[in-house]
Amino acid sequence: MYDKDFWNERYASEEYVYGKDPNAFLHSRLPNLKKGRILFPCEGEGRNAVFAAGLGWDVFAFDQSESGRQKALQLAKEKNVNIHYEISDVLGYPYAPEQMDMVALIFCHFHKSIRTTVHRNCVRTLKPGGLLLLEAFSPDQLQYSSGGPKDPDMLCHLKDLRMDFAEMNVEYEEALEVELNESPFHKGKAAIVRLVLRKV
Repeated sequence: MYDKDFWNERYASEEYVYGKDPNAFLHSRLPNLKKGRILFPCEGEGRNAVFAAGLGWDVFAFDQSESGRQKALQLAKEKNVNIHYEISDVLGYPYAPEQMDMVALIFCHFHKSIRTTVHRNCVRTLKPGGLLLLEAFSPDQLQYSSGGPKDPDMLCHLKDLRMDFAEMNVEYEEALEVELNESPFHKGKAAIVRLVLRKV
């Protein structure tokens, strides 16, 4: 796991190290969905949360990094939108039951020792009929230098994700290779998994 100090240091510069534009998968899906309350765990500098707020979603986000939160709120101010952003780690966040219409997990990588717990907490906070959208690096990413953890226990197999979200209906899933161009930390050929699931 990367700790709070790691992320505070990474986000300390004035530059938005993962850029200000939203993740491409989120960008392709979110505008077509009915708006509601959306949660962004591990949201960092806020690029995805601010994008969602600009579309009219009621946005909730959290991260353990104070510098990430500060930059996210600054970006929201630049774009003239409001987001609710708390400081929390993934195990400490309350995940109030059946409060969210959607949860977006964008490159949120957890060690396998806590991954299932975090994922099930995300399901718990969804309303019935709510959606979960996920994009993450797969184990095949270890052959590439385009970003992501180097610990294989933090990378995502589709089979493990299916087990974590077994009570949800799969609307879309894919393991694929893409060309990332999000920032210097996410740039080049990459092996990823994508999921869209609906809570029954």
